[in-house]
Amino acid sequence: MNVVNHPIRRSFVFFLVPDFTMIAFATALDPLRSANRMLGYEAYRWRLASIDGKPVRASNGVECAVNTSLEDERKKMSGPERPNMAVVCSGINVERYQNRSAFAWLREEYNRGVAIGGLCTGAHILAAAGLLSNKRCAIHWENLPGFSEAFPKANVFADLFEIDQNIYTCAGGTAALDMMLKLIGDDFDDNLVNRVCEQVLTDRVRSPTDRQRLPLRARLGVQNSKVLTIIELMEANLSEPLSLIEIADHVDLSRRQIERLFRTEMGRSPARYYLEIRLDRARHLLIQSSMPVVEVAVACGFVSASHFSKCYRELYARSPQQERVDRKQLLVA
Repeated sequence: MNVVNHPIRRSFVFFLVPDFTMIAFATALDPLRSANRMLGYEAYRWRLASIDGKPVRASNGVECAVNTSLEDERKKMSGPERPNMAVVCSGINVERYQNRSAFAWLREEYNRGVAIGGLCTGAHILAAAGLLSNKRCAIHWENLPGFSEAFPKANVFADLFEIDQNIYTCAGGTAALDMMLKLIGDDFDDNLVNRVCEQVLTDRVRSPTDRQRLPLRARLGVQNSKVLTIIELMEANLSEPLSLIEIADHVDLSRRQIERLFRTEMGRSPARYYLEIRLDRARHLLIQSSMPVVEVAVACGFVSASHFSKCYRELYARSPQQERVDRKQLLVA
């Protein structure tokens, strides 16, 4: 009897970082299992790794056992067990993750032709390892402001996932599923992708450029198209805020019409709403980065640190400095 030796298309190492996001990890791994099942043979293999080979706790509190340590992975690097792809799985508190050994290992794998991936906030670790200069990448929308300031050489987008040559990054959550389905489709065909989609009860593979967040209309409960256009303009111009006259010119309305629309639809003036979204960005930067307060102020369109602090305290009932102190205490607790 002839035995058919099916090729193994890819082998993966999933590198788990403390506080990794379980949903991104699971939705990246399970499509590979489903694809193997649909194919009837093991086209994909994987193993889990951590720094020291010990279990890693996810952000939901679940501990995940691993197969190897980075020391083990380095030994496998020059042999037949070298992976085709190493995927960093991270989540909250990624900005405080500093591990030179992990960064060096990622660079070594990349330099040997291994594809490198990042799930959820994994792009932050890839950038810290020096792998994202002039590369397109995706990261979770909540981490995008801090990432942009920390790694200006990376071309980051608020997309579901990005593939730039041998670098794969996704925004986390169910976007990991879309990225893996794209990879499976590249290895095989749409027929297999459709069968996996049916297995995991999803009706389609989303495009890389599909939005991460809900559309403004759904997120804010606003129906007026002019108001939505104005808010999009505001969100695109936070570091150098547009004047109300400039906004009026963009949408072909008078200042008075814009004032009236915002009072009706948003319950506040356009100036107040613009201020609130700039302060929201500032809060993300204070929490996610070590930028000096004055630089955070400038990045969010404030002419002085004192004016920024005054506005911040009025909205959040604490100073920017206290926000950062409270965050550090929360991380230590």
